[in-house]
Amino acid sequence: MTAPSALAQDIAATVQVLAFDTFGTVVDWHGSIVREMQAQHPAVDADAFARAWRAGYQPAMARVRSGAQGWTAIDALHRQILDEILPRFDLGHLGEAERVQLNRVWHRLAPWSDSVPGLARLKRRFTITTLSNGNIGLLTNMAKRAGLPWDCILSAEVFRAYKPDPATYLGVARVFDLPPAQAMLVAAHHDDLEAARACGLRTAYIERPLEFGSAHPKDVSPRAGNELHARDFEALADQLGC
Repeated sequence: MTAPSALAQDIAATVQVLAFDTFGTVVDWHGSIVREMQAQHPAVDADAFARAWRAGYQPAMARVRSGAQGWTAIDALHRQILDEILPRFDLGHLGEAERVQLNRVWHRLAPWSDSVPGLARLKRRFTITTLSNGNIGLLTNMAKRAGLPWDCILSAEVFRAYKPDPATYLGVARVFDLPPAQAMLVAAHHDDLEAARACGLRTAYIERPLEFGSAHPKDVSPRAGNELHARDFEALADQLGC
C-alpha cells in the first residue's frame, strides 16, 4: 500500500463522517435486477428492463421536487415506474402480489465485491452513513441482507427532500453536529458530488464503470473538483490510510 498523499492525510485528519450514495455506488442495481428478471421472467430482455426502470427514477423524483407530486418515498416511486413499464415488456398481466415482490428487488440489491470489506476498513477511522434517495426501510433491508456495516442510515426520507436538494447534504452535517467540511460524500455520480461540494462537503469519486452493465460501460473520467478519485472502496481505504 502506498503512503497517503498530503491531501488524503488532511482529509483523514479533518473529516469525521463519510456519507455514501448507495444505488450504483455501494450496490449493483443493474446486475441485481437483471439476475432476478432472468430467473423469474426469462423471456424478457432483462438488461433493457433494468435500464427502463432506472430511467424513470430521476423524472419521478423531479415531480416531487417540483411540487407536482407530494412527498413520496422511493419505494412508492419505484412502484409507479414499474406499473408504467410492465406493459412495454408484456408483463402487464402480473398481479398485485407479483408486483409487490418484484418492486422489492430494490431491497435485495447485491453489493459490489469491494463494498463490504472496503466499508469495514473505512469504518475503523470514520463514521460511515448512507446518504441515499432510498427510503429507510429499503436501505435497512438492503444493509441487513448484504452485510453492509453502516454506523447510521440517512435517507432523503429523513429530510423529506431528494438529492441534489441542499437539505440532504447539509442534513448530514446537522445530524452529526459538524461543519460541512468535516463530512465527505462518496459517490459514483458527478452531479451528486458537485451538489455536495456546493454545500461545503468534501468529495470522493468512485468509478463503478459497470453500473449500467457490461454492455453499457460508463465513462469514469475524473472531473475537476473531486478531492479523491478511487476505482473502488478498497482503493479509497488505501488512500485514506485505513
